[in-house]
Amino acid sequence: MKSPGFKAIREFQKLNHFPGSFQIGRKDRLWRNLSKMQAHFGKREFGFFPRSFILPQDIKLLRKAWEDGGSKQKWIVKPPASARGIGIQVIHKWSQMPCKRPLLVQEYLHKPYLISGNKFDLRIYVYVTSYDPLRVYIFNDGLVRFASCKYSPSMKTLNNKFMHLTNYSVNKKNSEYQSNSDDKACQGHKWALKALWQYLGSQGISTTLIWEKIKDMVIKTIIASDPYVNSLVKMHVCSPYSCHELFGFDIMLDENLKPWVLEVNISPSLHSNTPLDVSIKGQMIRDLLNLAGFVLPLREDIAPSNSSASSSTNRSVLILHLVREKWRSDISTDEKVKRAFYLSQRFGDQDFCATILDVLTPVDVRVLAESEDELSRKGDFERVFPSHASSRYLRFFEQPRYLNIVLNQWEQTYWLNRSKGVCLDLIKIYQSIAIDGLATTAINGQKCSHLSEPKPAAQ
Repeated sequence: MKSPGFKAIREFQKLNHFPGSFQIGRKDRLWRNLSKMQAHFGKREFGFFPRSFILPQDIKLLRKAWEDGGSKQKWIVKPPASARGIGIQVIHKWSQMPCKRPLLVQEYLHKPYLISGNKFDLRIYVYVTSYDPLRVYIFNDGLVRFASCKYSPSMKTLNNKFMHLTNYSVNKKNSEYQSNSDDKACQGHKWALKALWQYLGSQGISTTLIWEKIKDMVIKTIIASDPYVNSLVKMHVCSPYSCHELFGFDIMLDENLKPWVLEVNISPSLHSNTPLDVSIKGQMIRDLLNLAGFVLPLREDIAPSNSSASSSTNRSVLILHLVREKWRSDISTDEKVKRAFYLSQRFGDQDFCATILDVLTPVDVRVLAESEDELSRKGDFERVFPSHASSRYLRFFEQPRYLNIVLNQWEQTYWLNRSKGVCLDLIKIYQSIAIDGLATTAINGQKCSHLSEPKPAAQ
């Protein structure tokens, strides 16, 4: 759906996309945005995407790189907006370059990590519930998809898609493809991600380090799309409740076990043709729908009438309805002053950042309460941003965002002390603001000592 179409979404509806998410979902836009981040922050931070060229505009740069790489260099050619391996070729001669444009031409990872002689990639499920503030979750299981022919670096094999591509939609057509119905078994040409970790662990490999690198790449890739998505959300989306998105990250490990992002899918396949797919995708979707926090709309939201709401209307639904109304209103003058003050400062001083929790505005409390409530429903998802370790990522945002700073500081203060009492206090204030007609004077200008002062964890 094009961005202006998001204006038609009503406040009680949810769409499984954000406007502008194609900025990482298209292969050419993904490369453009990550290369821009790399130019600004260096290869050490953003050197996890193979060097790429977009044709026709990068044809001269590609030609020079081609000549510098020599005759043994392999390149993988991809249509920028295709999926399921359609149109992908591995080539090593300039004469093999397809004439059809546009194209993404990418350095081929010719030394992948192999298991039993086969190359593989990982399908990692990433769920974004909000872009402002940014909240990113990663599912703790996924799929490992193997090429169905043993790998060979020989130039003579480049036409063999069953050897060089790992897409299930490609390899299932191979008569030698072996299915796997057991999510704990390391067999066949598709495994569960947790089975891979168990296998690598048995080889003496630190899977924790690999997983941390993958989480790091995911956060940075999502941040690369932040300026585009947030700009379009403000222009075309009435309520932040209305958008959420599941991404499918395709990641490959090289011979040194360094993870590389190959592409990001904005509509990852949820087809479940095997018991393994049902096990992984079924649990992921269950947890995602719980995280999404769908709320049944009030009757008058759907079909306005003169009749009053039934007295039996669920109180929690009324609260959520009132809170949703808050999305439609402008923030107060005091809130604007606080935001301007913190956004005008440099954030190297952690003591200064800590003061952002001293006086919590109604919007602060609402966002913190929603964040805590959402986190309590995470299931087998892990929230990777914000987290107690997310401070280092704030500098990667093109524009600092106030609510990101608030949530980051909350995590810094409470991640080891997420006691039931603190959460209950938050919810009580959140509810009182909603029930009192979303009064903006409920906390504004008053120090919330029970929120800004950590409490000891219950024993």
